Amino acid sequence: MSAPALSRPSAQAALIRTLAPRALKVVVEAHLRYLKGLPGGARANLSYVDLDNADLEGVDLSEADLTGVRLSGALLSRATLARATLYGADLRDADLRQANLSRSDLRGACLRGANLGGADLSNCDLREGVIATQNSLEGFRILQHRTRRGELEHALTQGARLDGAQVGDAFARVADLTDADLAGVSLKGARLNRATLDGANLSQANLYNADLGGASLRRTVLAGADLAGATFEGADLTQVLRAPPPIVYVDDEPLHEILEAHELYVTSDGRDGAIGRAPAVDFRPLKRLRGRRLAGLSAPGAIFFGMDLETVQLQGANLAEADLRGVNLRGADLRGARLVGAQLSRADLSGAKLGPLTIAPGRVLRTDLSRAALHGADLTGASARRVRLIDADLTRCRLEGCDLTSAELPEGFEG
Repeated sequence: MSAPALSRPSAQAALIRTLAPRALKVVVEAHLRYLKGLPGGARANLSYVDLDNADLEGVDLSEADLTGVRLSGALLSRATLARATLYGADLRDADLRQANLSRSDLRGACLRGANLGGADLSNCDLREGVIATQNSLEGFRILQHRTRRGELEHALTQGARLDGAQVGDAFARVADLTDADLAGVSLKGARLNRATLDGANLSQANLYNADLGGASLRRTVLAGADLAGATFEGADLTQVLRAPPPIVYVDDEPLHEILEAHELYVTSDGRDGAIGRAPAVDFRPLKRLRGRRLAGLSAPGAIFFGMDLETVQLQGANLAEADLRGVNLRGADLRGARLVGAQLSRADLSGAKLGPLTIAPGRVLRTDLSRAALHGADLTGASARRVRLIDADLTRCRLEGCDLTSAELPEGFEG
C-alpha cells in the first residue's frame, strides 16, 4: 500500500487527535472494567489518536477500537490486542514481541519495521484496506499515515503465529518469516521470491501459483500445502517436510512393529523383543505415541513434527538432531535422553522430566539439550535439574516454575 503524506496540516489535525497520558490511563482502566463486566466500564475508543512511542507494554486492549491509531515506535510487547480493530493503524517500528493480535482487524495497517517476534496473529485480517474519513472542509478523504511502502515490509516476524490469517498481496513483501506458523494461510499467487521461510509451518497452506523462486525454505513444513503452479526455481529446499508416506518401513520391517518389539524389550527387562533402532525415520504416520514405554529408543535425526507424545517414556533415548517441533511432550519422561541439536521450537514440555537418570549406584546420565532449538517451547513446571543446555536457543521459551538447579545454561542466559 503506497501513499503520500497528508498534504495539509489542517487536514491532518482534523483526523488525528492527541490524548494526555493521564487521560489515556483513564481510558485503559475503564476498558479493563468493561472487559470484566464491572460498573463504570467502557470500551476503549482510541481511533485516530496519536500514540507514537507510547509505553503500553502488557496492556490489555482486547476488542478496543484503534482504527487509524498512530502507534509508531510504541512499546507493545506482551500486549493483548485480541479482536481489536486496528484498521489502518500505523504500527511502524513498534515492539510487538509476544503480543496477542489474534482475530484482530489489521486491514490496511502499516507494520513496516515492527518486531512481531513470537506474536500471535492467528486468524487476523491482514488484507489491504483504506479508510474514508469525513472532513468538514473537504468532505470524505482517505486517511494516509505519512509514507507507506508495504504493510509488513521489513517486519521482524520470527516465530510469529499466523495460522488461519487472511492476507493480501502486500504480505508477500515480508522479509523474514523464520519459524512462523503459517498453517492454512492463503498465499495464492503471492510473490515470495527471495523470502526467508526457514522452519516455517506452511502445512495446508494455499500456495497456488505462488512465486518462491530463490526463497530459503530450509526445514519448512509443506505437508498438505497446495503447490499447484508454484515456482521454486533456485529455492533452498533443504530438509523440507512434505506429507509422510502412509506406512514407514525400516529395513523392510514396518515401523509400528519395531516399536512394539522395543516396548516388549523394555517391559520384559530385555528378556523378549529387541532394541528399536530407527535413525532418520519419519514417525508422523503413527500420529501419536502417548504414554508408550520407549526408554532407550535410538532414533537420531528422526521426524516427530507435530505428534502427540504426552507422558511418553523416553529415558536414555537417542534423539539427537531429531525434529520435535510443535510436539506434545507434556509430562514426558526424558531423563538422560540425548537431544543434542534437536529441533524443539514450540514443543510443549510442561511438566516434563529432564533431570538426570540413575543408571547404576553413583552413576547418572544427564539429559543433553546442547545446541537444541527450544525457541517458543513451553517448559512450565518441568524438572530440569543438571540438564545440559550449552549453546541451546531458549528465545521466548516459557520457564515459569522450571527447576534448573545446577543446569548448564547458554552463555549470557538470563532466565
